[in-house]
Amino acid sequence: MLSGQADILESNGDNVTQHYILAAWLALRAAQDAQCRFALLTDGSPTCGSQQIYDGRFSGEKIAGNGVAAALLRQHGIEVFNETQLHALIQRVAEADK
Repeated sequence: MLSGQADILESNGDNVTQHYILAAWLALRAAQDAQCRFALLTDGSPTCGSQQIYDGRFSGEKIAGNGVAAALLRQHGIEVFNETQLHALIQRVAEADK
């Protein structure tokens, strides 16, 4: 869920949260315009992480969480899958198309 309780900082300390939020809203708009029901995103990033995101320490460690685009898409009814869930996505699309 996109709740506004976290910031996205670059390694130099610059706060880029608003840039990521804008990009997430643009992604949502594009998905809605295309009538997408499902999204396949790369896990881990502060934008696309659907199960894990980097912990923010620039150590390469991941923690459970959602990126801003993944959270926003889910909030608007788009089911989000990551690259390790391709089989589940294919199965879900097949079920939805029945």
